[in-house]
Amino acid sequence: MAEDNLLIPLDEYLKAGIHIGTKYKSKDMSNFIYKIRQDGLSIFNIEAINNRLNVAAEFISKYKPEDILIICRRENGWVPVNLFSEITGVRNITGRYPPGLLTNTNLDNYIEAKLAIVVDPLPDRNALKDSVRSGMPIVALCDTNNDCKNVDLVIPCNNKGKKSLGLVFYVLAKEYMKRRKLIKSEKDFKYTLEDFSKE
Repeated sequence: MAEDNLLIPLDEYLKAGIHIGTKYKSKDMSNFIYKIRQDGLSIFNIEAINNRLNVAAEFISKYKPEDILIICRRENGWVPVNLFSEITGVRNITGRYPPGLLTNTNLDNYIEAKLAIVVDPLPDRNALKDSVRSGMPIVALCDTNNDCKNVDLVIPCNNKGKKSLGLVFYVLAKEYMKRRKLIKSEKDFKYTLEDFSKE
């Protein structure tokens, strides 16, 4: 794997544990798995993670911030998701997803969006269903145990760990800002990986 093709250095991927999956592997995710460790944990191919992050960044950057909605029930994702939103202007829902938020126009808090980013299809399944009903494409962070039904673009990763989720949203925020020409170069991105992984 050529380091030149990576969005961030290989050791940063490894330190964040982005490649460490669960003991269960779904059929949908088997193509992204590099090997099974002796302790039974599935390990993702880092090159596949990097490639998918690159594709996702390119795809997401085609949308204006106000057209994107990130959904994250998992508490470990709240810090990076909120910081991503603060930097990019993309809306998010952390914690419990209010039923019908994307589908019921009679609700006071109804949200119209054109792209959904889901942190984990399992705890975020209600938001995923509503996103499907409203006909928008769905980008989802998927671990080795996830079912990818109704997901249009999978980002394979450890979607449970703070550092791993921090890394994903750090990369996506930086790439989104660059590709939408909101910053001139990487040097203009003033945030660090640590900012996205704070306790």
